[in-house]
Amino acid sequence: MAVGQLSRTPHAPAHPMASPGFGKRAAPDQQPRCKGDFAHLPRREAAIAQYIDRLPEGADISIKTLAREMADYGQCAIGTALNRLTEAGHLRRRRTGLMDDQGNVRYVTESYFSRTPRPAAWWHDVFTDSVPSSGYADPEPGEPQGGGGHEGRGFRALARLGRREPQLALSEGECYALAETAGEWFRRGASETQLVYALTLLLPARITHPFGFVQSRLLSKLPPELPPVPLGVAMTECVGCGAAGRPEELPGGLCRPCRSTAPVRCATGEHGGCGRPGCSDPACGPSPRAVRGKAARIRREMRLRRGGTDVGATPGRRRSRRRGRGR
Repeated sequence: MAVGQLSRTPHAPAHPMASPGFGKRAAPDQQPRCKGDFAHLPRREAAIAQYIDRLPEGADISIKTLAREMADYGQCAIGTALNRLTEAGHLRRRRTGLMDDQGNVRYVTESYFSRTPRPAAWWHDVFTDSVPSSGYADPEPGEPQGGGGHEGRGFRALARLGRREPQLALSEGECYALAETAGEWFRRGASETQLVYALTLLLPARITHPFGFVQSRLLSKLPPELPPVPLGVAMTECVGCGAAGRPEELPGGLCRPCRSTAPVRCATGEHGGCGRPGCSDPACGPSPRAVRGKAARIRREMRLRRGGTDVGATPGRRRSRRRGRGR
């Protein structure tokens, strides 16, 4: 009786996917996965990096979503860890433009993740040379290659389709048969996220012939062939606060306030600050004495704006009250 009432353990819900155009993108030219990919990172950062590395393309890797899915870490810990991953060369964000079916351009934030740590110069070259819109890494060992060019990208996108939606799993021969049609999407400027979104949107309850269904959608939803639209310069986005700037303005993927490293101060500076007039070192910050003085002035101005008075006038009023009481 008791054995008959046992139920299957429910599967953990899949990680949420981001809106089309947003979400995780795998950086190109990554090394195959191995056990020590993130051994150089601290324990918390390594755990979060390993979790992100296993997520599919298009997964939502925002701070709030990661904190909700990873119960061991809160939003503050996740945000700090993402900054550390950026400094270590695993994560970069870029703001770029996408064109919808009506020809309107909207700007999205692309999050590129690399299990292989890369220096800032490598990321700069990737962004300035316009990395392919899919951003996917080389196929895993044992995964069919499918050739190169747009047709090869189409084959690999179809081969991965079954991981996203089991009802649309295709055989190797079926992927080869549809690779040319899927490659036409990439030739017309579509990303793998857009292709997968079109194939998996509003699926019927049951699909008995995945090959015919995928073939029909690839043909019926094929994007139009439009002339290239100048979208301006793609901007790198700070992982910490989202501030946008050119790659050379955000070294390491972080703006200056979000960098966790201590500022390098000139050796000749007084109280640890910069003592050289006209110093142009961007990493050289003000001295602690200057910071405390500026903070005191800000607090004084805030008190005056709220209708208060300066602290220096307070003892005088107290003395006048005491004199009045004595009389």
